[in-house]
Amino acid sequence: MSRRLLTIAGALLLLVCGASAQAPSPEAMSAARQLVTTLKIADQYHAQLPQLMLKLRPVVAQDRPEIERDYDALTAPGSEIYAPFLASMMDKIAALYATSFTLDELRQIETFYSQPAGQKFLEKSDALAQASAQIGQDVSQKAADELKLRLIDALRQKGHKL
Repeated sequence: MSRRLLTIAGALLLLVCGASAQAPSPEAMSAARQLVTTLKIADQYHAQLPQLMLKLRPVVAQDRPEIERDYDALTAPGSEIYAPFLASMMDKIAALYATSFTLDELRQIETFYSQPAGQKFLEKSDALAQASAQIGQDVSQKAADELKLRLIDALRQKGHKL
């Protein structure tokens, strides 16, 4: 799963679980909204929409070409059908960030991600997460193979037949 999907899923999970009972201040919400914009979370959501719409298409259109054409028109990129969900998600994620970080922390995070290094990190984070996961799997497999051999050898030295 990509970092962006994990970010969105984690944010939604924390919202459902009740990240904080205290409402964030208007200033914290403003800083959090700015951070959510800088993190391009709306772009992440928009990138997920085609897959969602593709999954819903057969259920809604029922393999009827006349419905499929209208369905495609209604769900075209840029369609206003998504706007209420996007606005709700953005507000909830901003509230999550505002309750998870202090105002000063939000500003520091925003400062980092708005700079070239932060933007580069955002651009490369999916690929880095995937490569890191692959490295972890490769090293774990190598370690398991090596440990298996060592343990078998040690047990054989103790007289066990393996």
